[in-house]
Amino acid sequence: MRIILDTNILIAALMTRGTPPDRLYESWRDGRFALLTSELQIEELRRVTRREGVRFRINPAQAGRLVNDLRHMATMLARLPTVAVSPDPYDNFLLAMAEAGRADLLVTGDKRGLLELSSHAGTRIVTARAAVDLLERST
Repeated sequence: MRIILDTNILIAALMTRGTPPDRLYESWRDGRFALLTSELQIEELRRVTRREGVRFRINPAQAGRLVNDLRHMATMLARLPTVAVSPDPYDNFLLAMAEAGRADLLVTGDKRGLLELSSHAGTRIVTARAAVDLLERST
């Protein structure tokens, strides 16, 4: 299965152990699915983890490990199509990643934007809890 984890899911995975985002992150690290990412997402992750409101909740070493894991273990998508579908233009790169990587799932906590779309270019857009349920059923 090919999955994209929205940056908000990756950040949530680092903040609280045992939650659906954390379970997804650990499932990926255990090789249960292929994670798709891009330089745009890594840059967003760096920006977000440097915000004062996030820095006090995430150890910089954890954020650095995540970036290194993404670079070395995830499938990097280099060429992304132009997409202008999301109600939040800052999320369009995630939809472009879904197209370029032919993702099965795009997992997000973005209730007012991406989740409202429910799918894009054959990629289902789901919550972390729904993704965990789908992974558990597929094994």
